Parts: sequence; C-alpha cells; structure tokens
Amino acid sequence: MTSYPSKLVERAVEQLSTLPGVGRKTALRLALHLLARPQIDTHTFAHALVEMRDGIVYCKQCHNISDTELCPICSNPKRDASIVCVVQHVGDVLAIENTGQYRGVYHVLGGVISPIDGIGPEDLKITELVERVKSGGVQEVILALGTTMEGDTTNFFIYRSLSGLDVRLSVIALSVMRSNMPTR
Repeated sequence: MTSYPSKLVERAVEQLSTLPGVGRKTALRLALHLLARPQIDTHTFAHALVEMRDGIVYCKQCHNISDTELCPICSNPKRDASIVCVVQHVGDVLAIENTGQYRGVYHVLGGVISPIDGIGPEDLKITELVERVKSGGVQEVILALGTTMEGDTTNFFIYRSLSGLDVRLSVIALSVMRSNMPTR
C-alpha cells in the first residue's frame, strides 16, 4: 500500500479507484490533476457529478436515463413507437443511438436473468415490457441482448412472456468473425 502525504489525497484516490478501469496509479494521477487545476474547475467538476446523480430520473416508459419523466427518445414524435428494441442497460441505448441508424424506441431491462447472481425475471423490467405491448401500438419487439447464456435465457423468457400477443419478435443480427475457420 502506498503511503500518501495527505489523508485527503488518499481518500480521493480510494474513491477514484472504485471507477471501472481505474487502478490506484491512474486514480492518483487523476487526483493530482484535479488538485493542480484551479479550484473553481474542480468544484464545477464535482458539482456536475452530484447534479447528475441527484437529477437523473428513469423514463417512465422505457427506463432509459433522462432529465424528465419521459426521455427525449420516447417523447420524439419522429420516432417509430411501434418498434421497441429491448436492451440490457442504458449504455446499450447510447451505443445504438450513436450509429444513427435506428428510428424506433427502446425498453431497458436493467440486466439479464442470472440465477447465479440472484437475478430473476422479477428483478428486471420484463413485466413492464409485457404491459407495454398489451397496451397496444407495439407491432415489433427486437431483442438486442448479448449472446451469453444469460442473454439467451432472458430472450427466451421474454419470448414466452409475449407469446400469444399480437407482436412480431425478432433477435438482432450478429456478425461472427470466422478468421480461424478453414477456407475451401
């Protein structure tokens, strides 16, 4: 364990190192960078984080992050609300939106079914998805979950939950690299 000349720096390093992909060396570098910046910059940075954490709400329709009760995607009249893309996390919405190709709306589950992690269907927003489809207007549900055992299990559970309803179900196409496959 590294000895720091200040308990305040040590605390900052401990907190920064809890971020994904940030080890203690990077956390120390970030802490020292923030310390070297003008005080107002560091306060603005910290205030933006607190404001984000306290101000973010989840869209009442799709469960994406938002500043308002209904997110900008769900409230956009140019989006096709009859097509719902089901994703695992908010980051998936951001990734798909960055392509600029999808014009439907989303439904964020908040994870996937994972018995080993103690996550069952009741822990996800699957019931809300079923109710959304039952309420009408949804013609297609695109399942865009990962191709893991948990993702496949969740896809199957959603498929079973929506069976019998008048909705088309599809699974997003995946591209598989075959660099190790023998050629003819």
